[in-house]
Amino acid sequence: MAINSTGLRPDREADDNLHSSLPTPASDVVEALASASLRCVECATLYPALEVGQPPRYRCDCGGVLDVEMDFHLPQQGNPVKPNPAALRYGLGPEVDGGTPTAGSPWRQVFDERAANPPIWSISSDKMLLDNSGVWRYRELILPAPERFVVTRPEGNTGLYPVGIENTASGRAGHRQIGAYAGLERFFLKHEGENPTGSFKDRGMTVGVTMANMLGAKAVACASTGNTSASLASYAAQAGLEGIVFLPAGNVSAGKLAQSLAYGARTVQIDGDFDDAMRLVEQVCNELGIYLLNSLNPFRVEGQKAIGFEILQQLDWQAPDWLVLPAGNLGNTSAIGKAFRQAYNLSLISHMPRIASIQAAGANPFYKSFKQGFAQRESVQADTVATAIRIGNPVSYTRARRVIEESDGIVEQVTDEEILAAKAVIDRAGIGCEPASATTLAGVRKLVAQGIIKRDEQVVGILTGNLLKDSKTGIPQTVAGGSVKATIEAVRSVLL
Repeated sequence: MAINSTGLRPDREADDNLHSSLPTPASDVVEALASASLRCVECATLYPALEVGQPPRYRCDCGGVLDVEMDFHLPQQGNPVKPNPAALRYGLGPEVDGGTPTAGSPWRQVFDERAANPPIWSISSDKMLLDNSGVWRYRELILPAPERFVVTRPEGNTGLYPVGIENTASGRAGHRQIGAYAGLERFFLKHEGENPTGSFKDRGMTVGVTMANMLGAKAVACASTGNTSASLASYAAQAGLEGIVFLPAGNVSAGKLAQSLAYGARTVQIDGDFDDAMRLVEQVCNELGIYLLNSLNPFRVEGQKAIGFEILQQLDWQAPDWLVLPAGNLGNTSAIGKAFRQAYNLSLISHMPRIASIQAAGANPFYKSFKQGFAQRESVQADTVATAIRIGNPVSYTRARRVIEESDGIVEQVTDEEILAAKAVIDRAGIGCEPASATTLAGVRKLVAQGIIKRDEQVVGILTGNLLKDSKTGIPQTVAGGSVKATIEAVRSVLL
């Protein structure tokens, strides 16, 4: 259904704000969210996750972003794992008995049993499909949503590829070239481009749209450099919601824009960059009662924690030494760092991985702040071939800063030339990725060369988007050599 200039359904009055039209949440929604709260990462003010009769809250009254805190319940057990508020304030996980971690084996058993379930639709419910989702498998740690509200394709279950010099499987010489390029013996690449719409954004969007569904929202919106908009459009269409995406004009790849249009979202191109689009979409959502689904939304970021949980499960709950990932709006740094801390405090893992966030040199505000010891928050006018991380003022700065500090992590930058060189290595290995993803390999190579990451340490790198997300950058546009005659002699002469 089309949307008029107010962003509302055409059959609604223009002055009918969707906040006032939100129905009273169902009793099971109220019950599910009773154990969750939102805490400001700046001033530590605590808010209920659900304020009945009030519009959704994305920021603290002081302007700071919010982080989700909740009690964790093992399935079919009545005793919750109570969170430590001081720990969760810094993105850490729940602890009990004055800081003693709870035993992790019951949690591991639950998640491993769910992962073993066949990916089939049962006749009477979609419970088995939820277990097959690489997000909802960990639902007790992400969002305790009633199943009837969950919107899933399913997402997750993405490949974790051994690509190190020593740990690459036999017969995968192409993959081993990635390890040789990085200079690592034990190296894995987690390819989030294998999600339904081709990027990690589906992890957060299934949770964000589920939350919109629980609240009875009629429309959802985001600002995007492309991946978020494609994901929002897909999940909104599944739920029958109107999707609206704000795009920086001229700075979104054709492949990503095509997805948004194909899924039926309304696109609004802004004469400015992502940060301009982000500022506007927040204003529009607040004024018109549209549910915001950028990483400013704390529940969407919770979905991205599943990347961390799934990596740990794929490694048989043995945490790597390092996790390296691209850094744009910093939602993944925040979410995966929080997942690792919660996994550690639940005794799912025995140590915390160090986290390295890699920025493009042309979009490096987090790197600049890190080099100053986070003495002040920086912003830049972003410009890089890695369009997915072309962000100059990241929303999740404070959450990500705390993750870097807590994990003894590091922030590095790489040039566009280094990004494209790394992308070529990943592409030629038969894996492929969009340019922003290649900052991971470029960053790993640089950190190994500097001696920060040791050659024999176990490292997991995140590839955030599919090769076809950017149909121009780093992809040959023509077939070399032209055509030949349709004869065996002509073909033989070319090949030899």
